[in-house]
Amino acid sequence: MSFSEDEIERYARHLVLSEVGGPGQQRLKAARVGLIGVGGVGAPAALYLAAAGAGTLRLIDDDTVGLSNLQRQIAFTTPDVGKPKIEAAADALAALNPHVTIEPKAERLTPANAAGLIAGCDVIIDGTDDFATRFAVNAACTAAGVPLVSGALGRWSGQVGVFRGQPCYRCMVPEAPPDAETCSRVGVIGALAGVVGSMAALEAIKLIAGAGEPLSGRLLIYDGLTGSARTARVAADPECPDCGSRASRG
Repeated sequence: MSFSEDEIERYARHLVLSEVGGPGQQRLKAARVGLIGVGGVGAPAALYLAAAGAGTLRLIDDDTVGLSNLQRQIAFTTPDVGKPKIEAAADALAALNPHVTIEPKAERLTPANAAGLIAGCDVIIDGTDDFATRFAVNAACTAAGVPLVSGALGRWSGQVGVFRGQPCYRCMVPEAPPDAETCSRVGVIGALAGVVGSMAALEAIKLIAGAGEPLSGRLLIYDGLTGSARTARVAADPECPDCGSRASRG
């Protein structure tokens, strides 16, 4: 896979990185990344993936841009309010990098359509904020053997993890918490979305390019108020319904 002169200049800072170089950039160009939700996590992640030269971005979201989104979802501008998020994001990403192919899917991911929506993707980034969708994404990725990058945020803290086989996301969160918080209910500092979305994009780039050590089976937890971070290892649950013995029993 060759690069045009424009691409060589555009990706110059990647091409001189020993961990990426020409081979890694070619893998990025050939890759398809699925983004479940183009919101607080997905919007900045999509921008950085497009800038990095990820060849195809599949945007999966059935929501429209709201005025309150603009505080943190930086792929959108004021004139985008009321537009479908995937359309507004596609315009922003094409303006950033015309070499990237956008696959818009104006659908809400469910257990019934999850397998079809992630089919053909090399990596999935889940930035949704409800556990039913997160569980459906995890089950589909685990069954298909597609790496899952999970990002979440609220108030002043965020987290990013990578799940490939065992352990999976459901090992970490077996059931939806009864008191689950959402950004609309408890608030979120806008710039935190950029931190978490950028980290999610970085993990996807590492997975595709074969660079460094992805957060596989680990969760990076960032506290924006204190400016501190820690990493916790996720233990595999042998009875996990998605990747453990319960899954194999059907």
